[in-house]
Amino acid sequence: MAIQSKAKNAPVSTANERAEKQALPIVGLTVFLDVLGVGILIPVLPQLIFRIFEPAGYSFSTSLILLGWLTAIFPLMQFFATPILGQLSDRYGRKPVLGFSLAGTALGYVLFAIAIVTKNIPLLFAARAFDGITGGNISVARAVIADVTPPQHRARNFGMLGAIFGLGFVFGPYIGARLATPNIDFFGLFSTPGWFSTATPFWFTAILSAINTVLLLAVLPETHAHIDRKVKLVWNKSLDNIRRAALNERLRVIFSAEFFFWGGFTFFTTFFQILLIQKLGFKANNVGDFFAYIGICIAISQALIVPLTAKRFLSHNIIRVAMFGLSGALLLQLFPHNTTQLLLVAPFIALFNGQFMANASALVSLTAGPKNQGEVLGIEASVQALAQSIPAIIGGYVATMGVNMPVIVGAATIFVGAVVFNVFYRVPQDVAEAESRHENPMMG
Repeated sequence: MAIQSKAKNAPVSTANERAEKQALPIVGLTVFLDVLGVGILIPVLPQLIFRIFEPAGYSFSTSLILLGWLTAIFPLMQFFATPILGQLSDRYGRKPVLGFSLAGTALGYVLFAIAIVTKNIPLLFAARAFDGITGGNISVARAVIADVTPPQHRARNFGMLGAIFGLGFVFGPYIGARLATPNIDFFGLFSTPGWFSTATPFWFTAILSAINTVLLLAVLPETHAHIDRKVKLVWNKSLDNIRRAALNERLRVIFSAEFFFWGGFTFFTTFFQILLIQKLGFKANNVGDFFAYIGICIAISQALIVPLTAKRFLSHNIIRVAMFGLSGALLLQLFPHNTTQLLLVAPFIALFNGQFMANASALVSLTAGPKNQGEVLGIEASVQALAQSIPAIIGGYVATMGVNMPVIVGAATIFVGAVVFNVFYRVPQDVAEAESRHENPMMG
């Protein structure tokens, strides 16, 4: 009987393995392009102040405010749209929702490029809003991986997604800066053509997104085995997620810490480029190099340092230190007066950033338990999206008081989060026991 059962299950196992092999490359490329697009924006967006906003007659202060709103509109739309896309993937399947999302991303980049070329400010905002609505596909991509991944491969496959996420932040700023700057060196292989401009990175990303859409529709199998057309859409689920985050006694302090962390870090990432341009004379390519350097440092931190500290310390204790450390690390960025000094202090951001992100995710996962991972991850995503929206809006007004102020406010925000976590967090007994055994239910 055992032999017959094994033979009977073999075709199913083979089909699952085939689905896993087909899905992983496509989903990996989708995640990479999402993060690449975010990274490409980092060195390019500040250029809009000098090339579009000020030539249109806006003062520098008003341009900073416009930049804040332009940066914020993408995560704000993601905040509302991501839970809806997740529900649609349960109702109609992962493949059509991912295909729609990627096609929307491609169109959003095309519209943004056209807006830059024509210097159409309303179209800039409309393009970013549209991309935010259609681009909240990370949760759907994770659902695809969960659909096709057997328990023994969860650590490998979700770890692969994490690595791809990091690569996008490394290459995005570098590629964006090079594509936006004519006659600049590209990896030492050649110089960029003279016709490259601020719009070029978005034409490039639009083409890649269009190619990925075709590949996804042609290759990716439908991975959701329990499609339910009767699933009722909850349009205000993002707001409900925030309410549930506030009411969850076991997780609300952790979510609060994450909100302050992402909020403070967004103050830094949105406007630090302006400080680099004005204080150190950076060009777009220099900004791209700097943020690529930060990305590499974060990747090294997560690959080498995080595993070492995880073996010696508990996650909640690492978070207690990492938030204070990151707050101080952001303030350190205000002191350099040349590039060498900046490169010496920047790795401290990566050190504490990597420690917080890895251990906060692990602590949320441990606290949620294996049965509520999807629900809690959705709530966490909503908290992070809202945290990245609000500071970008406020940051534009803060930046009008001086280019140092967003960094100072960002450091202060993270410091408040550190105080909140250290004063109010009480580790549940079951979580403490799981931490001591270095368990992580997300990793299977």
